[in-house]
Amino acid sequence: MSHAMDFETLRRAMQENYERPEGPARNARAEELLAEAERLNIPLAVIEALGHQLKVYNYSSEKDRMFVPFARLLRMWDERPGDFDAYEAHSLHWVFKWVSAGMLGQPHIPLASIEKWLGEMEHRYRLAGHTERAVRSAEFSVAREVGDLARAERAYAAWLAADRDRMADCHACELHEQGSWRAERGADAEALELWRPVLEGEHTCAHEPHAVLASSLLPLLRLGRTDEARAHHLRGLRLVRPMESMRGAYADHVEFCALTGNEARALELLAERPAYFTDGGEPRSRMDFLAVAALLADRLTALGLGGRTVPGPAGRTWTATELAAHARVEALSLAGRFDERNGTDRVSGRIRSRMDRRPLVERLPLGVRATHTAPVPAAVRPGPAPSPASAGPGPELPELLAEARRLSEALHPESVAAWAAVAEALATAEDTGAAGAAGGTELTARDRAEMADHEAMGLGPEGVELFARAAELYEEAGDPGEALAARARGAYVRALGGRSDEALAAVEEPYERVLALFAEGATGVRQAASVLVGRARILLHRVHEAAETNGAGGGGGAGGGGGDSAPAAAEAAARELLALAGPEVGNDPMAAARAAEAQAVLGELAAHAGELEEAAGLLTRASEAFVAAGLPWFAVEYEARLTGLARRLGDAGMAERAARAALEHGAPFVPAAGRAQLHLQLAEVLGATGRFGPAADHALEASHWADEGGEAATLGAWARHQLGGFLLHQERWAEAAEVLESALPELDARTHGDGAVVQTRWWLGDCLSELGEHRAAAEHWLRAADLARRWPEQHDHATLAHLAAEALGLAGLPREAGQAYERAGDLWRGLGNVHGLVRSLRARAWLAVRVDGPGEPEGLAVARELMGRAVLACEAAVPEDEAARTLLVSELAHTHRQFGDLIARSVPEDADDDTIRGLFEEALGHLAAAVSGFLPLGEDALHERTGAQLAAGWLEADLEHPRWAAGRARAVLDAYADPGADDEVVVARVAEAERLLRAVEGD
Repeated sequence: MSHAMDFETLRRAMQENYERPEGPARNARAEELLAEAERLNIPLAVIEALGHQLKVYNYSSEKDRMFVPFARLLRMWDERPGDFDAYEAHSLHWVFKWVSAGMLGQPHIPLASIEKWLGEMEHRYRLAGHTERAVRSAEFSVAREVGDLARAERAYAAWLAADRDRMADCHACELHEQGSWRAERGADAEALELWRPVLEGEHTCAHEPHAVLASSLLPLLRLGRTDEARAHHLRGLRLVRPMESMRGAYADHVEFCALTGNEARALELLAERPAYFTDGGEPRSRMDFLAVAALLADRLTALGLGGRTVPGPAGRTWTATELAAHARVEALSLAGRFDERNGTDRVSGRIRSRMDRRPLVERLPLGVRATHTAPVPAAVRPGPAPSPASAGPGPELPELLAEARRLSEALHPESVAAWAAVAEALATAEDTGAAGAAGGTELTARDRAEMADHEAMGLGPEGVELFARAAELYEEAGDPGEALAARARGAYVRALGGRSDEALAAVEEPYERVLALFAEGATGVRQAASVLVGRARILLHRVHEAAETNGAGGGGGAGGGGGDSAPAAAEAAARELLALAGPEVGNDPMAAARAAEAQAVLGELAAHAGELEEAAGLLTRASEAFVAAGLPWFAVEYEARLTGLARRLGDAGMAERAARAALEHGAPFVPAAGRAQLHLQLAEVLGATGRFGPAADHALEASHWADEGGEAATLGAWARHQLGGFLLHQERWAEAAEVLESALPELDARTHGDGAVVQTRWWLGDCLSELGEHRAAAEHWLRAADLARRWPEQHDHATLAHLAAEALGLAGLPREAGQAYERAGDLWRGLGNVHGLVRSLRARAWLAVRVDGPGEPEGLAVARELMGRAVLACEAAVPEDEAARTLLVSELAHTHRQFGDLIARSVPEDADDDTIRGLFEEALGHLAAAVSGFLPLGEDALHERTGAQLAAGWLEADLEHPRWAAGRARAVLDAYADPGADDEVVVARVAEAERLLRAVEGD
């Protein structure tokens, strides 16, 4: 340092250092400040600097260094207690507890020394007149450490029985310790009840609820309260992340992820804290962290991922198997040192049990996306058990074939997988020359046709050639109608591949031939309906294509007609299908399915024509028909579309019913990405009606299934965006922030729209502001504003700039806040929004005084000019109607009130009487204008008016106008002649008016 500090400067420097993030830099600065204190030759300065050093060591990874400054403090106390003021004397006795706990966490300190220290603590506390509460708490910790359960229970009872005094730990810390003991003894519910006041915010401190949130994770899982466990993880992790000293709590979060199927997330957390593997200043928390790392690495190895690269101690690359072995050895080595010190094997037993824990939940979606630091897939858990048709060793070809026939006859969606299993079994038998050993089953031409047909179905647009092969095999099997149906299916997938003209041409011949066969009785309704449904689908597809290209109602092309004839052709095809299949609905599931699909096509055409109510009715009937026929999986697509139609119609009940039905009918069968879409659809329906809790549940499921389906960066990011919004609406700020921060890197303006990016940053700013992270909130609002500035409508841009300005002010950045308010004010002016402009001007005025300091002439001049502009803006505005006039009157009154307060508070400390009087009279003029402005607003502005009256009254008292001041006080009392005891504002105003009267009139 270039020059010596004085004592007050030293104190400010220590306070500033304590507010810095925990870690070696803060510790090093504390050492520098101790050296500065020693130069002052003031004993109290050294005492305070030693106390500061001890405090920062205790809350860091260098806990082992706190014993030296404490020993020096204790020696100074014993030699010259008069050098300590009351606060430092209290602090010295307070940190006895830190040192006691710190000794337990250092295995090189003998147990005898700890017991001796406990006796010393008890002696000194007794001399100082403190109760036994803190001592018995410390004794409990010693007994618990060594496993002396009888002594622990005695000390625990004595701790709770002793009176709380100034030496007792805060309520939050005591409850954490008490609850963790009950959880260790198997009483999870009792532990959570003890922790409840901390979790609900009734008791907090610098490290609570951080630690309680972490400790609660496994008890909640064991009790099956998984939603609370998830919430505590998201909240708690956010709290402990920036706190280097909370390695043990951080390990609890890693463990939670490892035991809930979130291994990738756990790996991400390991990667964030490489120093936690090696920092040796607090061996106990390092032991716990290593144990959890071993648990996670063993879990990955058990899942077949032992060779994957994972985070570990710096200096080399680690595989999961290598990390498991290393971390286990290190953790047990540390445990052995504790046991050797304690003379028991309790710590080793606890660490082994922790490393060997089994998952408590197979899958617990967290709503956040893990950023993979190693090539571990998002889902490292085994999938659901395979169905019999797709199992490995087990069913032989005859059983597989029978299952496939059964499923295809039932039109079941798993029939594709069942026929694939037949094909695989057949190929295996043929490769090994064991066809005869496969049960002596020979596949008929019909079997091979169905096998090819279903394989083609699974390929989508890539299955055209296989559909043709299936048609040949159906012909060979003597089923010309099914051959034509296969060809129609091949034509439809051409349309799906963007070849609509070719598809329509390809379906015409099967269409004409199947009708001829049906007329001759050479094929059945099932086959004919399959061809007709293929043609109807193609024609409907062309209608949709034309709408996308030309707008709704477009159409054209061969067979579909031009212009508006495409919908007509599709409608005719659907009605023809309905006429064919309708009479057979009760006899054949296939006919029922085709009739229902005809209804659905008519519904889609009605929606295309803008006839939404008719469309909703047709889609409802189609969906109900599928369900009634025992084919609910076919209803899913139309129930999903019905949901969208119902929302457009404003029918929330119909939308919810359809969305729930789609999820119920589709979840067991659709792929993961489809399941995500169904959950997200229902989430959006619920969110639109304000049911944010259930909406969040479904958005959470959507994010999980999107990740499982490989859509994390697209559908998953959107689901997380929605989930964050639903959590925000429930004021679950920390959870929402975690989810939104997880979504943000993958939200892309080209994929999701820049509106989604702006909204996510806006929401994130809201969350961070509520959490007190004002600078980060301002950053997100400013970045959102930069996107919104390109939009034609600028209201969002102005609002975001204004929010950012407020946050910058709260973050202690007044100059930056002023610039943001100026930007917002220019935007409000351009929008003609007087209220936004006036509020930005008022805020800039207060900042001008804050930047230059109260009483500085330059800052006051700038502030006065800005407030004056705000007054003029209100006065110059032309209201559109009576309501707008009332708002302007209120805005002007508020501006005069703030103008008066600003002037009154800007009196220089060294001002002479004339200057003070001049400023007070100026302020009084604005306050009187405020009172006059609020008066015509009546009861709606009563509190505002009386507040201005009292402020003016106090100024009049200072200006030696007691009669005027008393009149102001009596006016307030008259306004509240019937006060209403439950209104806190009224009670406060009346009390202040009475104080003002006493001040100017005497008792």
